[in-house]
Amino acid sequence: MPIVAIPALIRNLTDGEDSVTVEGLTIREVINNLDNRYPGTKAKLCEDDRIRPGIGVYVNGVLTKVGMHERLEEDTELHFLPAISGGVLSG
Repeated sequence: MPIVAIPALIRNLTDGEDSVTVEGLTIREVINNLDNRYPGTKAKLCEDDRIRPGIGVYVNGVLTKVGMHERLEEDTELHFLPAISGGVLSG
């Protein structure tokens, strides 16, 4: 089963777990199954059945551009990371 790293911002929904294994063949299935186990996680990760703007989904360390339909392998590691914004560069 895919392993999902739980971002610190939603660990309160997963009883403090920092990673969990969740069934699913796509990112959508994993998120739905994660939400079935830990209600409220989908609302934090998704908006209108899409990954929220500002959240990057990394599949085995690579940022996916496919989104919810990305196919996953049995031992896939998923990370949902909020985008990091910074200040203005000065030169």
